[in-house]
Amino acid sequence: MIVTYDLSRFGIPDGQIVVGAEQQYWTWKPGGPDRVGLNTLAYYQTFFDRKLELKMGYLRNVNEFAGTLVGGNAGASVLAPSSNILYQAGMSNNAAPTPALNVKYNFDDHLYDKVSIQRSISPDGQYAQITENPTGLSWSTANAGILLLDEIGYKNKAAPGLPETWLRAGAGFNNSTYKNLQYPQQSRADANSVYYVAADRQLWQSDVQGSAYRGIYGGFSVMYAPPDLNKVSQYYELRLYAKGLFDSRPSDQIAIVATNTVWSNFAVDAALAKGNLVHRDSTAILGTYTAHLAPGIYASVGLAYINNPTSITHTRQTGHALNLLVSTSIFF
Repeated sequence: MIVTYDLSRFGIPDGQIVVGAEQQYWTWKPGGPDRVGLNTLAYYQTFFDRKLELKMGYLRNVNEFAGTLVGGNAGASVLAPSSNILYQAGMSNNAAPTPALNVKYNFDDHLYDKVSIQRSISPDGQYAQITENPTGLSWSTANAGILLLDEIGYKNKAAPGLPETWLRAGAGFNNSTYKNLQYPQQSRADANSVYYVAADRQLWQSDVQGSAYRGIYGGFSVMYAPPDLNKVSQYYELRLYAKGLFDSRPSDQIAIVATNTVWSNFAVDAALAKGNLVHRDSTAILGTYTAHLAPGIYASVGLAYINNPTSITHTRQTGHALNLLVSTSIFF
């Protein structure tokens, strides 16, 4: 549950207070841990005729950077596995909000630069972060430092005869103390980083004069993190999606996403030396259809095939997976 309070009624244009809480319960325990706690607590404000945007508080930066939501519509989107490489870099998220200050400068209506100073989540991973800080209220967790993020991008919305375009590139630098995968016997290292580029482009407008956003889109993402400190070292994604492809369903979305996740060569070699069955990457293809059932109500159904669905090590019985995904989102 997330509630936004508009302060414009008190003469503060664009001022917003956002408060959210969440509860997670897992019947499949490796997906956990369970939690009840803060989702977000933020204040948003613009300055200088919206040239400058400020957001501060306990934030979920995975929703603020890199554009991991396919299509950019929270009710009709697919959150791709790219988030894994961002989590290990320390980026806060829905289940693990952390204190942060985000500042975005809009050079014009399209070009922007966005910077964040964020308390990192645990360098030992998402599971360790939630276990140590399930409510999300603690200022920090063990070995967690500061994550600095910067993203520069170009974005224009669809208009008649003008396809929608979003180009972005970013980098993050984290001074948390991470386990050294190359030299596990040595002390922790404190200079982790992550880099990414991504692009989305409207390829065809199906209703140019009526609803320019309707049509077919394509995009890609490429992400990299140093293999000596990160189990996920490389991530590649190709996506093809459509908004309002059918006249009778102008708000529905269809998405096909293909991904490839490459594991750290140091982590793979260490597991191999212990006699484990290992794989060096994981590939997946996901297809979803999201229907806009009523104002604020979306339902999605998807099918995902994953080659090497586990992490680095596996058994002979866990080489492939076929997952059925069903979800409902309600906004009111």
